[in-house]
Amino acid sequence: MSQFDNVSVVKQANVYFDGKCISHTIRLADGSSKTVGVILPSTLTFTTTSPEVMEGVGGTCRVRLKGEDQWKAYGPGQSFAVPADSVFEIACDDAYHYVCHFG
Repeated sequence: MSQFDNVSVVKQANVYFDGKCISHTIRLADGSSKTVGVILPSTLTFTTTSPEVMEGVGGTCRVRLKGEDQWKAYGPGQSFAVPADSVFEIACDDAYHYVCHFG
């Protein structure tokens, strides 16, 4: 799917890590929420409170989930899942465009 139809967009951006990650929250008609954003070149550590699926839509990244030793590469059309109450590291050499699905 290349777009989300019939959504509400929260105007205030979510800005993390001094602007290295910026997203906007969208609310779908069914009441669910997602974020659509970009991570600029950097290596960042995120903490989750709910389960997340990160879907790549542009650029590439490398991810290391909690408890794993190896980094795994992801590109457009690929996704990775992160459990609730966890931590993951993400490294981007170029702008990585993503959709984060919660729940």
